Amino acid sequence: MADRVTVIGWDGSPLTEAARAALGAATLVAGAAHHLALPEIPPAAERIRLGSVSLAARRIAAHRGTAVVLADGDPGFFGVVRALRAPEFGMEIEVVPAVSSVAAAFARAGMPWDDAQVVVAHPRTLRRAVNVCRAHTKVAVLTAPGAGPAELGLLLDGVHRTFVICEELGTEREQVSVVTSDNAADHTWRDPNVVIVIGGPVGAAEGGGWIAGRDPGTGPRGWVQRDEVYGGGLGEGETQLLRAAQLARLGPRVGDLVWDIGCGSGAFAAEAARAGAAVIAVDRLPDACARTDAAARRFGVQLQVVRGTAPHILENLPEPDVVRVGGGGAVVVSAVTDRRPQRIVTHAATRDEAELVGRGLTEHGYRVECALLQSVELDTRAWTETERNVAFLLTGELLRREAPR
Repeated sequence: MADRVTVIGWDGSPLTEAARAALGAATLVAGAAHHLALPEIPPAAERIRLGSVSLAARRIAAHRGTAVVLADGDPGFFGVVRALRAPEFGMEIEVVPAVSSVAAAFARAGMPWDDAQVVVAHPRTLRRAVNVCRAHTKVAVLTAPGAGPAELGLLLDGVHRTFVICEELGTEREQVSVVTSDNAADHTWRDPNVVIVIGGPVGAAEGGGWIAGRDPGTGPRGWVQRDEVYGGGLGEGETQLLRAAQLARLGPRVGDLVWDIGCGSGAFAAEAARAGAAVIAVDRLPDACARTDAAARRFGVQLQVVRGTAPHILENLPEPDVVRVGGGGAVVVSAVTDRRPQRIVTHAATRDEAELVGRGLTEHGYRVECALLQSVELDTRAWTETERNVAFLLTGELLRREAPR
């Protein structure tokens, strides 16, 4: 096992005294090509090109001597430190940090970043990273080959965003470019790069915030709001308590894409977006689309509104994680199951309709739950009934484990 392992962060600035001392004593150095060209590396030291971190970690663990690992930015922030500390390698490491590439990117852009979401995009996580970019106004994306600015732009089709793309930060080839998301695929971008994705109203909170990323305490309390907040005229599937049950069954979260089909007033779509999920709200009526846009503005959330009639309009939408079907019945539910979301929630006014939808979900490989919900509103001045709502709430949960998307 290596006598000592030091991980040094590098941001292009001169190495600190501690970093130079560690490098000077190293008998093995691992890093990218530009790290291994640093003049401070002893000529006699063994050099390892850092591709697969796990393979490099095995060689370092077996090395008899003093090892140094060089990494861009802060190696403890989405970096190699986590991999090197895996129990199977049994290494104790010392870290010499540097300015993270995310902090450097925002510095180049002249923007604060305590209110930004930070995500890592690999080919296996690209879709979820894109969903965060759909849902939030300021996101930093640490990219990887096959999951870079071009791929982000292509998957954000229909959603306008501004990209600040920082290539090869800290090197002589460093370049910062500003493009729109729909033009990002027209260029070839050099790795490594960080993409700052901006969309919607972005501004510094008065006096600054108190928590990094999105403040979960903004907006009114409660998963759902009173019906009158949405201006009245809600459909039978949009009542407050039914929406609460639908949200609880779907559990939308950051990184998810929610379809709200038959969005009506926009109440459910806005409330799912408040949970941090990306939302595509679909309705055939212009008034419903306008009300949904208004609801999103009222609560300061990002969502995409698509006008069209389901199920045909669904064909070109990106893959959903969870879906609420507010209108269209069994035909639309059947079309949704073909896209294999993890959960589907809908409602029915009658038992016959509920049984029809439930059979369709079962035939497509979903486990079905159904509950008859009845809510009675009371005037608390006289404790008399003012309104009664009854609906069958159906939930379909995908039984067969799907391959990661």
